[in-house]
Amino acid sequence: MSEDLTRLSAVRLARAVRDGEASAEDVVRAHLRRIEDKDPQIKAFLTLTADAALSQARAVDEKRRRGATLGALAGVPVAIKDNIQVAGVETTCASRMLKGHVAAYDATCVARLKAADAVLLGKTNLDEFAMGSSTENSAFGRTANPWDLSRVPGGSSGGSAAAVAARMAPLALGSDTGGSIRQPAAFCGVVGLKPTYGRVSRYGLVAFASSLDQVGPFAGTVEDAALAFSVVAGHDPMDATSARRPAPPARIPVPADLKGVRVGLPREYFVEGLDPEVERAIRSAVETLKSLGATIKEVGLPHTKHAISTYYIIAPSEASANLARFDGVRYGFVDRGAKTLEEVYEFTRGAGFGPEVKRRIMLGTYALSSGYYDAYYAKAQRARTLIARDFRDAFAEVDLIAGPTAPTAAFRFGEKTDDPVAMYLSDVFTIPSNLAGNASLSVPCGLTAGGLPLGLQLIADAFQEERLLAVAGAFEAARACLFWPGESPGNPSK
Repeated sequence: MSEDLTRLSAVRLARAVRDGEASAEDVVRAHLRRIEDKDPQIKAFLTLTADAALSQARAVDEKRRRGATLGALAGVPVAIKDNIQVAGVETTCASRMLKGHVAAYDATCVARLKAADAVLLGKTNLDEFAMGSSTENSAFGRTANPWDLSRVPGGSSGGSAAAVAARMAPLALGSDTGGSIRQPAAFCGVVGLKPTYGRVSRYGLVAFASSLDQVGPFAGTVEDAALAFSVVAGHDPMDATSARRPAPPARIPVPADLKGVRVGLPREYFVEGLDPEVERAIRSAVETLKSLGATIKEVGLPHTKHAISTYYIIAPSEASANLARFDGVRYGFVDRGAKTLEEVYEFTRGAGFGPEVKRRIMLGTYALSSGYYDAYYAKAQRARTLIARDFRDAFAEVDLIAGPTAPTAAFRFGEKTDDPVAMYLSDVFTIPSNLAGNASLSVPCGLTAGGLPLGLQLIADAFQEERLLAVAGAFEAARACLFWPGESPGNPSK
């Protein structure tokens, strides 16, 4: 086919491969060339599995030649965040602690991608152990935002977001513990979906905070995100937290209008600290929803003000427990200079973990320690219950909640690294959904005067992804605001 294959959506690519318009091998080679051209500047990938990807593509083509039924993602290249296990491929979590660790099995979400005939391109960069909001905390170098190489792509799934934004992959998987899919999606001008907690199996995801982590897709379009979600979602007996819900349909019909849809605007999301350009873009996006027939209503989420402090007790506490296994004894990095068992622990963890991971381990260990558990962790869990109750009360009045994904557009490298609190506030609007466990996504909604993308966050009640994707699709169609696979002046991802 004459079109540039890297400009086609995942839905279009899968159809082209199924119909014989393009071979899976040609699709993969086009994206590998794109990676060769763009990734030296962006550095989205930590590991590129080119030979394996071409082998998978040829297997898809052979399957088609035999007349076998092809999967929903036939020949579609997918990038995988490097905290998700892919058998036979290094899984580092962007940490020295796991450098050289080769996965022995596929995560369930990866196995489902393979079963759908997707082609895995490689593993993408992230903040170490998914702890960060900028992908500056990686032990193997930072990833740049394709829209402005001097700025961050967001985090922790910055590599996956950048790979999709730069058209190096039409789809990517990330994980979202406090905004790690939605915030980089907003910064990079792509769609990012955080499903309901338990909707996608966490088996094979290296745990950060087990009660918060959720796997989800990045895509150039809402339709592509829905397709990817339909493939990876569904009950998994290997994950005790997996919800007994079937996978959603691959195609979510986009309504012609939004009549009858009630959209809530939380007053707590339009506060001091929200960049005026972001607020203007979000209010404009809300006007678009209104013009489509949606009813707009102000709602209250009064305990939002406690979300950051609650999260930074619960998440580090769970991280300190989950990361205790990385001790230099069982697997991963070990400091060979240690002479005693105590030194093995001390030297290995001291050298293997980066500063942000150490900070969070210490915060969590302190919060769980004797005499402080009730004062911090138990109190945070009570606050979490109140935050979840706020959403439950709001969804009794509205169908969806709309607001900003992040308080600013993508910031410059180094701008917040010396101020952890300022960095943490990058996730002030995304963290509440993780604490409540509901479904949410970020969809592009405009550009700053300087040409940086902004994201509209839509939040739905638990297990309401179909409604969420339908409304997002209607908004996307009405605004024609896509930046991928469309172009924007000055976008270095061209």
